[in-house]
Amino acid sequence: MRKSKPKKRYLLPDPKFKDTLVTKFVNNLMYDGKKSISYNIFYDAIDLIAEKTKEDGLEIWKKGLNNVMPGVEVRSRRVGGATFQVPTEVRPDRKLSLGIKWLIKYARARGEKTMTERLAAEIIAASKGEGAAVKKKDDIHRMAEANKAFSHFRF
Repeated sequence: MRKSKPKKRYLLPDPKFKDTLVTKFVNNLMYDGKKSISYNIFYDAIDLIAEKTKEDGLEIWKKGLNNVMPGVEVRSRRVGGATFQVPTEVRPDRKLSLGIKWLIKYARARGEKTMTERLAAEIIAASKGEGAAVKKKDDIHRMAEANKAFSHFRF
């Protein structure tokens, strides 16, 4: 067990929207330190979303991200000789990072031609409550619901 928690690092807001959440998303989207490419993909995806939905792209993205963030998850807990899947609440920072990672992961797995199009399509689907990232969240919630009987093992 470590003696002290590491200091929380705070991110700088992004240049276009002045939002730290965008920076966090772009950092997760980035490959091999190519941040400018990551920003271009994200901004083009937001523009594409605004074009397709005729609404504010950033608001659609935030709505989609909120639809993907899980409320509960299951954690493995050994009691005696058995391992139980114990449902637990998700911390706010973990909730956000899981939502971001799932959105990017399932956008990458889509069939569109460019990453911009994939990301835009996944975000639009997530804002409507559809798509693979929302399905993942629903699966996690369903698993937690199924293992509700073991919630007394919570630490």
